[in-house]
Amino acid sequence: MKPQIKDELLDELLKDYSNPEDLIGPEGILTELKQRLISRVLDSELSTHLGYEKYEQKATKEKNARNGHSQKVLRSDDGELTIKVPRDRNGDFSPKLIPKHQRHFNGFDEAIISLYSRGLSTREIQEHLQQIYKVEVSPMLISNATEAVAEEVKLWQNRSLDAVYPILYFDAIVVKIRHDGKVSNRAIYLALAINLQGHKEILGLWSSSTEGARFWLNVLTELKNRGLQDVFICCVDALNGFVEAIESVYPQTKVQLCIVHMIRNSLKFVSWKERKNVAGELKHIYNAPTAQAAEAALSEFRRNYDERFPAIGKSWQDHWDNIVPFFDYPEEIRRVIYTTNAIESLNSSFRKISRSRNLFPTVDSLYKLFYLAIQNISKKWTMPIQNWPAALNRFSIEFSERMPNQYK
Repeated sequence: MKPQIKDELLDELLKDYSNPEDLIGPEGILTELKQRLISRVLDSELSTHLGYEKYEQKATKEKNARNGHSQKVLRSDDGELTIKVPRDRNGDFSPKLIPKHQRHFNGFDEAIISLYSRGLSTREIQEHLQQIYKVEVSPMLISNATEAVAEEVKLWQNRSLDAVYPILYFDAIVVKIRHDGKVSNRAIYLALAINLQGHKEILGLWSSSTEGARFWLNVLTELKNRGLQDVFICCVDALNGFVEAIESVYPQTKVQLCIVHMIRNSLKFVSWKERKNVAGELKHIYNAPTAQAAEAALSEFRRNYDERFPAIGKSWQDHWDNIVPFFDYPEEIRRVIYTTNAIESLNSSFRKISRSRNLFPTVDSLYKLFYLAIQNISKKWTMPIQNWPAALNRFSIEFSERMPNQYK
């Protein structure tokens, strides 16, 4: 690109230069140059708005006219900039470079949002901006900068979805939220799908003080209204009322309980000393080649452990109808649906970024933070999940009549 600034102009600007502070300091050449350039552009914008240049005689007395300047302090990547904003007599001039009410320049708001999305508290954001940009900001400014995200959250939560997702995971994370003047634990539910290209995709976030069939029915109905017409396999923990809701909205969907959740819940009843042995025995159940062999392994486990750990065998038996679908599928699909680890790792990221917040003032504030975190996390989801080509090949056979034509 050909330089647009002549060397003679640079020489003039730097003729009194003696140390770096003269160039990049708060009172340096670059700061002054930026302030004056902004002010000059704003003056030019006003001339365009009025229809005549500064000092040029207007055509009629009725025309709008200049009315002096007001001073405005901008927060920028280089610190604070004091600029002059021209005014017009009618008061209808609206600058484009620095719109009315805007108090930042360059990526200042983006810096706030980036820090916020990584879980920094308001105080930590203030300290960071003071240290890096030498600018003091109020909690209200941070709130206003992140408030712009609220509209993005609504659009994202209501966006259209694909018609078919082969796999859908559901899980929840519990956080403390102030609601109706009271502080309580509240579950935030997440839906993570694997699309037909094998990529992970968060479909939405939901919150409810009570979990049950009615709540899940509302969630699933919302997904259907947004375009999701079919799910092959839905992997969940033993969430109250969820299986019934899935069968109501997506009657063809196979509901699979997360095997890893079953193992983890089982080991809660076992001492550290015996966990390795018990986990090894449970492995015979979920690694069985067929449902019949798995049922035989469960019977053997109960004979050996029911006397000491009756709750484990009973739990597997009670949930057997939603464990056994796992054995209907070949190894390629089993590897993909074996666990909800994909969504658990996401929850782990959420816990990490929310650790600095002992309490969220509102559900909306939490949604903003989690939405921004999702945008950061999903940037890493550039490749299909492991073993996806083999799994897709089996899906196209197992669910051939429900698979979109381009994947048959």
